[in-house]
Amino acid sequence: MKDIRADRILYQDQHLFVVNKLDGELVVAAGGHGKTPLFDFLKKNHPELRVVHRLDFGTSGVIVFARTAEAVRRIRASEFRGWIKRYRALAAGRIALKEGTIERKLPARTHNTLVDAVSHYKVIEAFPTASYTEVQIETGRKHQIRQHLKFIGHPLLLDPVYGNEKLDRAFTKHFHYHRFFLHAFSLDFPHPLTGEKVHIEAGLPPSFEKALRELREKSGK
Repeated sequence: MKDIRADRILYQDQHLFVVNKLDGELVVAAGGHGKTPLFDFLKKNHPELRVVHRLDFGTSGVIVFARTAEAVRRIRASEFRGWIKRYRALAAGRIALKEGTIERKLPARTHNTLVDAVSHYKVIEAFPTASYTEVQIETGRKHQIRQHLKFIGHPLLLDPVYGNEKLDRAFTKHFHYHRFFLHAFSLDFPHPLTGEKVHIEAGLPPSFEKALRELREKSGK
């Protein structure tokens, strides 16, 4: 039975199984997509796995599954305290402030109320039409980074829901990309059983690296 490529496994022990999710890959079953979800695919060879958290369909990077009921129970009981998630993103336009904090309430996932949401960003590299940005989130609201970047006027490039249509058209015309770039680059968290600090990174996808190279070439860097 086909298993996930070894280079996509970022960390594993008797309690956790951490992999590098691809963009355009579902974590769990959802309507409107015909591909086998990552969780279903992994369970064929790893039937003990349990879902801990999720990433959007278009987002790539670090995602954690639990191998034991005790591991997932402890993570959920902790409400993810101590988890530090850092993402890399291509935002539209040049962000004027090189770093900042976005505090804006967002809709809760399960009910129709607004809840606190906090994101910290810093610009890694600026281009005439885009900003290569790192975003660390304190909370995990639905589409948090996508909504927060839109709030400061610099949505993800090519975001079909929150993006800037004019800038997206120009970007696609020059670079021929059609999907946004958002990557869960690193995760730090206390191991749910041992308390030991765990640090995991997932390198940028080849398409993301290629887009950065092309932006540098276009801007003469």
